Amino acid sequence: MKRAKVVVIGAGPAGLASAYKLAHHNFDVHVFEASPHVGGLARSFELWGQTVDLGPHRFFSSDKIVNDFWREVIGQDHSIVNRLTRIYYRNKFFYYPLQPLNAFLNLGVVDVSRCIFSYGAAKLRSFEPKTFEDWVVGRFGRRLFEIFFKTYTEKVWGIPCVKLDAEWASQRIKKLSLFEAVKAAFLKSAASKHKTLVDQFAYPKGGTGKFYEKTAEHIRNMGGSMEFNAPAAQIIIRAGKEGQRAVGVKLQDGRKIDADYVVSTMPLTLMAKSLEIAPQSVIDACNKLYYRNTILAYLEIDKNDVFPDNWIYVHSPEVRHGRIANFRNWCASLTRGKKTTILCMEFWCYDKDPLWHKSSTAIGELAENELRTIRLIPDSVACLNSFVLKIPRSYPVYEIGYKIHLEEIKKFVSSIGNLFAIGRNGAFKYNNQDHSILMGLLAAKEIITGESQDIWEINTDSEYQEKNKIADTGMAPQEQPTRQRTDSIVAP
Repeated sequence: MKRAKVVVIGAGPAGLASAYKLAHHNFDVHVFEASPHVGGLARSFELWGQTVDLGPHRFFSSDKIVNDFWREVIGQDHSIVNRLTRIYYRNKFFYYPLQPLNAFLNLGVVDVSRCIFSYGAAKLRSFEPKTFEDWVVGRFGRRLFEIFFKTYTEKVWGIPCVKLDAEWASQRIKKLSLFEAVKAAFLKSAASKHKTLVDQFAYPKGGTGKFYEKTAEHIRNMGGSMEFNAPAAQIIIRAGKEGQRAVGVKLQDGRKIDADYVVSTMPLTLMAKSLEIAPQSVIDACNKLYYRNTILAYLEIDKNDVFPDNWIYVHSPEVRHGRIANFRNWCASLTRGKKTTILCMEFWCYDKDPLWHKSSTAIGELAENELRTIRLIPDSVACLNSFVLKIPRSYPVYEIGYKIHLEEIKKFVSSIGNLFAIGRNGAFKYNNQDHSILMGLLAAKEIITGESQDIWEINTDSEYQEKNKIADTGMAPQEQPTRQRTDSIVAP
């Protein structure tokens, strides 16, 4: 009996999860990846004799399906990392999660009083938030918004907070409020902590990308094929008795690959616009949605104890970067005995921004200068090397009104049989790793069973990940898988 053939576009978290599950169920799986690598935005790579990730990645999920998949792939090949994350603001470090004494001493009596007063004033208001600013002010008060949210958020997105949709806050900050943060600071037991305030996380030995490398290996071992440097140009659609259906993929090199099902993680707007049957209303909607780019500047510092954090959020307005990851503080297997420290500094911009067009040398010099500006390394410590990666379309932008345009595209794509749009870029959803993995697993389940899985609803509301506490996941604390960027009271 002929096996059903599935073409998967993209070897990131969503595409690999889908390919893995389909290969396990004996489908004829073919993965085409535009880059030379697996892992997408969560890959790892070798640099100066050490291993680094594309920025800080930890992974956590309350969904049993995702946790089971993670353990099935990674097994015992992980380490437990003690998490330390702080916010750098006004030349001071604020612990995150909140530590009241630290925050009080750093802010001072006047600012603390203003924070308390503005929080009380916010609680007296009752309205439906429409913007990111509305949502945060309603939860934390205006003064805390100005200190800990405004500058950083506008660095990340490049637009004012009043233009950012409230849905981004509801997805990323979830149900965390000032009350929750204070409660977590005073009640030290793990059971009392909000889920985004976890103190330890598991991390794959050899980098977060090791999980995806092992997933790809499993796919090959189960008979699936993977081809790299093979970007897709178009999904082939054909009309039939049951309406329009995806029947294959055209690659940029001109090859046409037949398929019974197509799973796409390529940017939703590019995919939809490439379809010959796309109506003008969908093309117009695609043109109104856009993505934010990321620039990663890696610096090798001639010191092995630069700072103790896994990563730092930089809220200082005098510098452009917004986050710094210190890979020396993640897992001993990353450093391989080297005595230097590799830092990753994150900048964000759009295609039209001058920073996007600067040379790697210029960006490396900017990163080093900014690191010295905020005094994280003294002048006496040398920066030995720099390396820069530019990542286009790394974040879908939730500008106010985006949901109207996204809905237009979703209705069109959903009308095409056998086509599944998944992943952060593929579904235009600000996914963590676990969201994208779940999308991939559920797309595979729908193909296997023929039953709709409501994939578009993943990562839609604040209940998705916050309905369970850590203790409800069925995993012992030392087994907790890591989750990408979940402490997003401030994270992009």
